[in-house]
Amino acid sequence: MREFNLSAWVLEHRAFTGFIMALLLFGGIFAYFRLGQREDPEFTFRVMVVKTLYPGATAQEVEQQLTDRLEKKIQELPNLNILRSYSKPGESVIFVTPREDTPPKEIPDLWYQVRKKVDDIRLTLPPGSIGPFFNDEFGDTYSLIYAFSGDGFSYAALKQAADSARQQLLRVKDVEKVDLIGTQDEKIYIEFSDKKLAELGLDANAVAEALQAQNSMTSAGTVYTAQRNLPIRLTGQFDSVDSIAKLPVHIQGRTLRVADFAHVKRGYLDPPELKMRINGKEAVGLGITMNKRGDVLELGKALEAAKIQIEGELPVGMDVDQIADQPRVVNKAIGEFLSTFFEALAAVLLVSFLSLGFRTGSVVALTVPLVLSGTLLCMLLFGMEIHRISLGALILALGLLVDDAMISIEMMARKLEEGWDRIDAATYAYRATAFPMLTGTLVTIVGFLPVGLAKSQAGEYTVSIFQVMGISLLLSWIGAVVFK
Repeated sequence: MREFNLSAWVLEHRAFTGFIMALLLFGGIFAYFRLGQREDPEFTFRVMVVKTLYPGATAQEVEQQLTDRLEKKIQELPNLNILRSYSKPGESVIFVTPREDTPPKEIPDLWYQVRKKVDDIRLTLPPGSIGPFFNDEFGDTYSLIYAFSGDGFSYAALKQAADSARQQLLRVKDVEKVDLIGTQDEKIYIEFSDKKLAELGLDANAVAEALQAQNSMTSAGTVYTAQRNLPIRLTGQFDSVDSIAKLPVHIQGRTLRVADFAHVKRGYLDPPELKMRINGKEAVGLGITMNKRGDVLELGKALEAAKIQIEGELPVGMDVDQIADQPRVVNKAIGEFLSTFFEALAAVLLVSFLSLGFRTGSVVALTVPLVLSGTLLCMLLFGMEIHRISLGALILALGLLVDDAMISIEMMARKLEEGWDRIDAATYAYRATAFPMLTGTLVTIVGFLPVGLAKSQAGEYTVSIFQVMGISLLLSWIGAVVFK
């Protein structure tokens, strides 16, 4: 029985082989425009913050009554690497870090288990403590940031405009979340005059209690009807600065208004926790986070169209400025890498022509775009993306892509010079070089295996080096034995 020879079969079916080559080239072009693009590969942020407030407590009390107890409970979980904490007056903060070898898919479940463990002792924490609060999303980065500003607009007006825009941006494809930045919470300040309080014989604490008692909502029962139940509430809630100023306070048989001994005004938290300015003007921002499978360049185009619509709906005098633009940064970074890539490609092709001659060099040169097209197509099928690491791997692979093709073509060319016909020369080249080349290719791929198997955050970040190198080198071997 005749042994199957792939190179001979390809030469006997040239039309089909040409069709596959054309299909592969067009598939690679299609894949390039469909692949997601970002500056850096996606990776799992492996830190959770557990924060608890304890107003009025000293640092030692916070440590003994909150931090130590929470740490001991969290330490019951497996896969924890380190707990780092600090306690200061009124506040406990714990940083939870898993082991390096914890698989990324297990991280969300680990954060869920942390929440469960802390919830188990939440009711046993000291009265007056607030929380605990959990944050495992602060590793998210904003793809774009918009700032809303304008002369004569209050924070409330800026926030209202930004919040309206937020609802529109959440409907844009590939937007995962939109955060408000630099908003200032409104507060009502009651400034007592010590002199007037003394003259009227009033106590500041008694006034505070009267205000708190007035600003409450109490259930007064429920009216049951055949169609529905109607809850009844008695409310004394304040709905304006005026209502607080006119509040009657009964002390020592007298009834006074708050305005008689205090100044009531509306303002913002002072000092502010976070404030945003643009060109010296107060601003409220919107930070936009892209979902994990999005294309940042396509997101930038979609958000630009949404921004134009939002600008048309803003009040006269209010502006929206873009102060962070990751799509532009990514486009520049990808452009620089592509420039380097094409320079390396040109160098490889030039060396091929100079060392092998025009005819043989042309065959080798044709192998490179075919292999690259196949690599891009595989990247699309496997859900990979174009970024610094995958492009860097392609640049590394360029010098290796032509090795197998050069060996195979050189062997075939030598036999043609000896007078062999084309099919016999191709058959001999396949039989003599195909499997030794495959062995060498696999050994080269195995050299990158530690990167692919590394169970760490660095390994998660650089795993595409192994993936892209493995795909491209295997395809280069196929190209060497098929398309020569």
